[in-house]
Amino acid sequence: MKYAPDIESWLSLSLIDGLGGESIRRLLIAFGNPAAIFSAHITALERIVKKTTAHRIKQGAARENIVNVLKWLEDPVNAVITFADSDYPAQLLNIADPPPLLYFKGRRELLQRPALAVVGSRNATPQGLSNAEAFSESASNAGLCIISGMALGIDTAAHQGGLRGSAASIAIVGTGLDIVYPAKNHPLAHKLAKDGALISEFPLGTPAIGRNFPRRNRIISGMSQGCLVVEAALQSGSLITARQALEQGREVMAIPGSIHSPLSKGCHALIKQGAKLIENTQDILDELSHLALHNTEPNREKEFSSEKLTENSLLLNHLGYDTVNIDTLCARSGLTAEVVSAMLLTLELDGQISSLPGGWYQRIE
Repeated sequence: MKYAPDIESWLSLSLIDGLGGESIRRLLIAFGNPAAIFSAHITALERIVKKTTAHRIKQGAARENIVNVLKWLEDPVNAVITFADSDYPAQLLNIADPPPLLYFKGRRELLQRPALAVVGSRNATPQGLSNAEAFSESASNAGLCIISGMALGIDTAAHQGGLRGSAASIAIVGTGLDIVYPAKNHPLAHKLAKDGALISEFPLGTPAIGRNFPRRNRIISGMSQGCLVVEAALQSGSLITARQALEQGREVMAIPGSIHSPLSKGCHALIKQGAKLIENTQDILDELSHLALHNTEPNREKEFSSEKLTENSLLLNHLGYDTVNIDTLCARSGLTAEVVSAMLLTLELDGQISSLPGGWYQRIE
């Protein structure tokens, strides 16, 4: 396997304990490249970083750690992308804290595609999951690569939708790329490595640590032209991503929901603060109209059935779009609890509604 001639210098620089991205960028500005940094006199290094850090630089990173990465790079699907690479994501270079080095797995050409970040709650409602998947697939077919964080819930649904579309999907993870977190997403990670991509700024072997995920979020928004929040509570980490997107000059968008749903409160708060209210994919494309997108979405006119409304579909009308319980449906429809329960079961089996904890039901569009 052939490597870039300076890859070991980049790896050694990035794997030195206590040397963060900001310090690496200052050193690169001062000396030009990693090899020159390692060749510099220690007194010159001490003008840029602390004395203890300068001594670590002169010692270099542990050879074992570098060899581990070189072995990982023997798989052609794996790569290390640095500031020196021409396909380093251009969008990231414009944020306040771009990572000097990225671990990469997947299709490298996706790095140059316009992208949409899609984020939201880990404990999403069925309608939220459906929205995330459908909007992501449609936006992907419109030419936007879908970027998210591979968490359970909205992130997972966004990746699945993006992968079904033509522009695929990229996951930004908060662990080393040799670790899949959450473990439940092993099949998704495999699919992303094959048809999309995975990216991390954290060295191989880095476990899931809480403080790393907010850092991951700045890359999710930083690599994207816009950020869509599908469902989020007021204290959701998704709002951190939206806030970072705003600070980075990205377009922030949100899908509204029921005024009674806690998972809509965060989206509503963003809309009140000026985020674009999104009802369909065209709203997203209008917000990102400055991009030259290649739309591969087939032009589908919605087909309306002329079949007579059934009792089940009438019950859907009584259900509306908020969550309701059986007692409320009985009061609205005038039907008995036994009849309503049977109709709800049929609608759930048909995939038109979903049951929620506590005996509540929600319509799925």
